[in-house]
Amino acid sequence: MAARTPEIDIHWYRTPIEKDTLRSLTRRSDWRGFLQVLPHLALVVLLPILFIHGSLFAYLANGFHELTHGTVFKTKLLNAMFLRIYSFLCWNSHVMYKASHTGHHLYTLHPPHDLEVVLPVRLTLWGFLSSIVIDPAGFFAAVWTTIRIAFGRLHGEWENSLFPQSDPAGRRRLFNWARITLVGHALIIAFSAVTGMWLVAVLTTGAVLYGRWVFFLNTYSQHTGLRDNVPDFRLCTRTIRHNPLLEYLYFHMNYHTEHHMYASVPCYNLKRLRQEIDRDMPASRNMFGAWQEIIAILKRQKTDPLYQHEYELPRRRS
Repeated sequence: MAARTPEIDIHWYRTPIEKDTLRSLTRRSDWRGFLQVLPHLALVVLLPILFIHGSLFAYLANGFHELTHGTVFKTKLLNAMFLRIYSFLCWNSHVMYKASHTGHHLYTLHPPHDLEVVLPVRLTLWGFLSSIVIDPAGFFAAVWTTIRIAFGRLHGEWENSLFPQSDPAGRRRLFNWARITLVGHALIIAFSAVTGMWLVAVLTTGAVLYGRWVFFLNTYSQHTGLRDNVPDFRLCTRTIRHNPLLEYLYFHMNYHTEHHMYASVPCYNLKRLRQEIDRDMPASRNMFGAWQEIIAILKRQKTDPLYQHEYELPRRRS
């Protein structure tokens, strides 16, 4: 057994300080202890809560989509009111989206009449991973687009075709909503700065910055890898099986083929619609199966860019 090292007496140098001052400095405090410990624990708890909040917040985009169709409420005023609430919270423009989405439904995956979704879709692992935690690029794009439109600037073929110069009234509605969105979020940030309640801004204005993985998985499962320029929604849209909770949060848009086929059916009736027409639909898959299929398609498209997956359709009964 090794011998114990003998103790030594080290005469440490300490900068001189008044005894009363040192006594006051060594005084302990429970409330200061709470101020040190509780906020730290709150941060540890808050980060997972923010992740859950961001994940749930991302589903607002699906509510925004369905409200744009005007089918959630029977009363038009209610639909219009909630559409604007969802639009504001998501940094979206219901004016722009309604014009774009009408074209998407009328001419699904038939460019240049539908440029809302253009195949092939390019997805990356980094894009998905960044959406899980924090997506500054996506947040910046949403804010910058709002700023750009607020200043009356339209970019690209699609925006200018939806709101041509010959439609000054439509442009005015588009620009005014962008300005309302900017002013509203600026007021939220100002309130947070004045009161010190920054969590208010984080949970509203900044909520599209984090936890977007749900939006990524749902949105890019709808058309990715399927066929364009075909007159059959069963070949260009994908229906996915969800559990009841996710189906509810997703505003039932997992029945995406059915939604495109009969866009006037309210989201909460899409499951019944599926049951009515199931005999004529291709087999559906769950989210895991759908993304297995999508990943396989994307890999094949790297070597065969023209490849498009085609579902096997049920034989028509005579």
